[in-house]
Amino acid sequence: MTTKREQRKSRRTSSRDEGAAEATEDRDEAAGGADDDEPRAVDEPDDDAVVAEIVETDEAIAADDLGGARETLEPGLPRVARSSSTSLAAFDPMAAYMREVQRFSLLTRDEEIRLSVKYLETGDVDAAATLVTSNLRLVVKIAYEYRRAYRNLMDLVQEGNIGLMQAVKKYDPFRGVKFSSYAALWIRAYILRFILNNWRLVKLGTTQVQRKLFYNLNKEKARLASMGIEPTAEAVAKQLGVPEKEVTDMEGRLAGREVSLDAPAGGPDDSRAPRVELLPAPRADVDELLAREEEGAIYRAKIAEFGEKLGGKDRIIFYERLVAEEPRTLQDIGDQFGVSRERVRQLEKRLQDKLRRFLEAEVGAP
Repeated sequence: MTTKREQRKSRRTSSRDEGAAEATEDRDEAAGGADDDEPRAVDEPDDDAVVAEIVETDEAIAADDLGGARETLEPGLPRVARSSSTSLAAFDPMAAYMREVQRFSLLTRDEEIRLSVKYLETGDVDAAATLVTSNLRLVVKIAYEYRRAYRNLMDLVQEGNIGLMQAVKKYDPFRGVKFSSYAALWIRAYILRFILNNWRLVKLGTTQVQRKLFYNLNKEKARLASMGIEPTAEAVAKQLGVPEKEVTDMEGRLAGREVSLDAPAGGPDDSRAPRVELLPAPRADVDELLAREEEGAIYRAKIAEFGEKLGGKDRIIFYERLVAEEPRTLQDIGDQFGVSRERVRQLEKRLQDKLRRFLEAEVGAP
């Protein structure tokens, strides 16, 4: 008597044998019926082919990932630029600049003197470039001192680099001064000039006194306050050696803010008119314009009357030199009269004096 397990096993074995027989018959029919005209059903995709295709796709994706990892591990290889829209980390230009600056080594004192002498005597550009690149860290250090005065630190570094190049041109190694100490003065000067010129749209300091106050006014007021002295305009002016009025003007400039003339003026009536339309006109009023026009007409009439009374050389000089739109030269008139240009100048000066006395007598002092 067979058990249930043996019965199930026998049924599975018989099913496999029947399936194998049917598969063999199907293959024989497919091989033998290639020339039949009857349509055949579309073959279902082979499992092995599908698996192979999936493996190939995974290998391609893995190759792309490996390529990205290879670019990271091998920085010498060219990298494909990625879109900034998919970047996860913000780009810091200052950090990138510092990485580039650190590639250049510092110079020893002997190397610095040798390169400075070489550039001074031969004008070697490579020596100057080495002096500049080896001191780029100094520019960044000085620029950091003024980061509170100007937000864009890279602008300060760029201006400081220009000052560094100027220091290389002017440096004299035979004076016994270290190049970094000398270059710091030029770097600082260029950075300060840049801050002054870009502090406001309207320049605050255009004279030497104004620039001195721009740099030292607040510091001097703080110093006086720390000493227990009231930092009045008179006290600051005395300490800095500048006029008191200049101190007052600079305090007002630093305390004030820029106002656009095209911005709405506002006010109680909520006016939207720009400020420029509310400014007084630069021209004079109507009464003054009429008075000037009448006065000019009187002078023109008297000058014409004076010219009618002239004759000879004075008449020619008057009409062709004094009142002409395109006056003739002294040499040209001198050649016409057969005299020197100096003699014509004397005649012209005498005629001008006569005209001045005539107008004073007829109209009054102009």
